[in-house]
Amino acid sequence: MTTATSATRTPPATATTATPRTPPRSSAPSLPSLTGLRWIAALLVFGLHVRNFGYFGGTGGRVMTWGFGAGATGVSFFFILSGFVLMWSARPGDRTLTFWRRRFARIYPVHLVTVAIALLMAYTLDRGARPEPLQGLANVLLVHSWWRPWWQTLDPVSWSLACEAFFYAAFPLLALLLRRLGARGTTALAGASVLTVLVLSRVDAHQWLSQPVNSLPVARLPEFVLGAAVARLVILDRWRGPGLEASLAVAIIGYFFVPQVTAGYPATPCTLIGFALLIPAAAVADLRDQPSLWRHRRLVRLGELSFAFYMVHLLVLRAGVHLLGDSPRFGLPTALAVTAGAFALSLGLSWVLYEAVERPGRRLLLRKRRSAARRPATPPEPGSRALEASAVGAGPGHGTDRADDGAGHRPSVPSPDSRHDRRDGRESRRIE
Repeated sequence: MTTATSATRTPPATATTATPRTPPRSSAPSLPSLTGLRWIAALLVFGLHVRNFGYFGGTGGRVMTWGFGAGATGVSFFFILSGFVLMWSARPGDRTLTFWRRRFARIYPVHLVTVAIALLMAYTLDRGARPEPLQGLANVLLVHSWWRPWWQTLDPVSWSLACEAFFYAAFPLLALLLRRLGARGTTALAGASVLTVLVLSRVDAHQWLSQPVNSLPVARLPEFVLGAAVARLVILDRWRGPGLEASLAVAIIGYFFVPQVTAGYPATPCTLIGFALLIPAAAVADLRDQPSLWRHRRLVRLGELSFAFYMVHLLVLRAGVHLLGDSPRFGLPTALAVTAGAFALSLGLSWVLYEAVERPGRRLLLRKRRSAARRPATPPEPGSRALEASAVGAGPGHGTDRADDGAGHRPSVPSPDSRHDRRDGRESRRIE
């Protein structure tokens, strides 16, 4: 997951004052709306797990199912966002090992701490969750999602980090491909990614494979590729998607259509298009300084904590089973109070993880790069917007990070008129 929190903005471009192609990076705006949206995706996943743990009985349970039964699609949002942010922030000429080092520093400190917490819980609270040594090692190395029996080892949500690790391994080749493709080729790749998701969803719904594909990293790669392709179109000033309000409407309609299809991966196509429209629409809204609810400073701050929140919240809920029982089905007032307590504890722990583990861990692992960061920036590639590094998770590790690979310091998107002128010249307690 990636955050971009700086508040610097430039006035929107107009037909009479077209934005320079490569303005000074210090004056370019950030993409805080993407950080705010990350928090909403993490909140959907939290709501899904509260529903799965059975806190709400009766009407409250039905309302939770209606509102959060499709919450697993938040992970799909993280995958698409991760591809968008990594492509947006890719540094031309950046070395592969340098990129991998930044990604390792972004996700691994929090991952190791949550592994330690999950191990402590396994040996004290829930002895049935003790992993075998090889199983635990696979989780630490983020390869456990490749084999279905191990996909929810220790901290169950870490399966998505194993997918992200695979995305990071593939990204240098993907970035190279996208830089060689023109706008038409990039659009074709985005369309092929959507088509692949549709085919895989049908394959999974009819159980044509020996195991579900929901947690298989290679099956989730098309969502990541889609996000990267969309980012490339924005970089090339060739994105022609709808605005923020229309994109949000498409995403919401898709979200509430999820219960009509088979649960799990087959539901992914319902929100795929909406998310692929919403993410660039939010980015463009920030670049043009257009109104955006997701840019609110509190949402941005929560978005900064979203990766840690995502990684710790399910451990909090699992620990609560020993106090509250399994599927207690409380009445509405009690269920709301218990949920608020679990949320507050998860948020508090996420703040501790962010301030005491995530940020200092990243600084420690990247400290030798500080001098290199002071060197003159690599000139932007011809024919594209200036790319600046500063992603989930998110990515679950899905997201943007101001110091690593957030979408900060970007040139403004030109107005439609200036773009025209340029064209004239060229199901259970699982996180499914």
